[in-house]
Amino acid sequence: MSQNFDADNPGPGYAGGSWYAGGAGYGQPPMPMPPRRRRGRGLIVTGAVALATGAALGGLIGSMDHTAAGPVTATSKTALSSSQIASRVDPALVDVVSTDGYQGAESEGTGIVLTSNGEILTNNHVIEGATSIKVTDVGNGKTYTATVVGYDATQDVAVIQLQGASGLTTASLGDSSTVQTGDSVTALGNAEGKGGTPSVATGTVTALNQSITASDELSGVNEQLTGLIETNAPIEPGDSGGSLVNSYGQVIGMDTAASSNYQFQGQSSQAEQAYAIPINEALSIAKQIEAGTTTSDIHIGPTAFLGVELQSSSSSTGSSGSNGFGGFGGFGGQGDQSGTNGATIAGTVSSSPAANAGLTEGDTITAIGGQSVSSAEDVAHALVKYHPGNSISISWVDQDGQSHTTTLTLATGPAA
Repeated sequence: MSQNFDADNPGPGYAGGSWYAGGAGYGQPPMPMPPRRRRGRGLIVTGAVALATGAALGGLIGSMDHTAAGPVTATSKTALSSSQIASRVDPALVDVVSTDGYQGAESEGTGIVLTSNGEILTNNHVIEGATSIKVTDVGNGKTYTATVVGYDATQDVAVIQLQGASGLTTASLGDSSTVQTGDSVTALGNAEGKGGTPSVATGTVTALNQSITASDELSGVNEQLTGLIETNAPIEPGDSGGSLVNSYGQVIGMDTAASSNYQFQGQSSQAEQAYAIPINEALSIAKQIEAGTTTSDIHIGPTAFLGVELQSSSSSTGSSGSNGFGGFGGFGGQGDQSGTNGATIAGTVSSSPAANAGLTEGDTITAIGGQSVSSAEDVAHALVKYHPGNSISISWVDQDGQSHTTTLTLATGPAA
């Protein structure tokens, strides 16, 4: 059964950083594991069902061939213990700290080292909204500044580049198409954002080709992630972007989502349910990003900045999401109280392109770049192909019902 869940108002069952269900007695559905944030935010999953299709895609990718540059984490021909796996895999992980300068917030997640010069695979929601990113390599203990190479928010995959990195230990990648239900797996990552030695969570593969619908409660944008590996390894916030590893020390997935520690009819239960993006699929997307291939879903380079905060479609009171500053994230609202079809503005950033163009609180955006928008997803997708410095047309209806269209130049904003 699919349940809706308000992460900002979890009810009496919330305690100690774990999510519980209260009231009706149903367990809270799985949710993409957010990086550990110093602000209240989570990506909510409204359902999880098995798919008939959705096998993992691709293989090892072009210039991200790890055998040619620097040390590679070792694998084994025999099954390893969890401690042996950790000692082999840890050096190819990084701790990711993303700072959102607009909101004064910070989040912690994990990344997987793809190349010795510092190309890192992680979840898009780890770096979403970041105005600066710091990354500490577990292998050498050094901290680097990172830039966003590109991202696919619809698949929750991002690639970032460490500045001035060399000689990093890279991950040994397996073939996720060979994963079977019942396989033993180990999840490693920056649980609770503590940094240092990565956490270790063990379990088995409980299902393949799973689908979850994720909703960011701040932006109101819904995306469906498909073809996921399901496991009962108890991952935690901060593990996002970390490695799901087979018994031989090979990365076969990227930790992305989980639910755990829920109450059912008043009884506490440890019903961990975690999800990972198959590594083949993640690498297929990373290859497109690394090649600079822009699509309707993949954005390359810096995020364009519009400078509006839009009302969340999940809000019944008209309150706004707080990450609505352009790029892929931060857009909610499906029409306003007067019935205008579009995205209603809750506020604008001072001196931003939107504010300079005359948009203000209460206005409703109806089109971007000549493309009509009627939902959060429409606005997000319309902006994916744009970059800082691009000129776009924007149409809106003001609070008096008057229609306007102007052309503005997008600035540089936070990732995703």
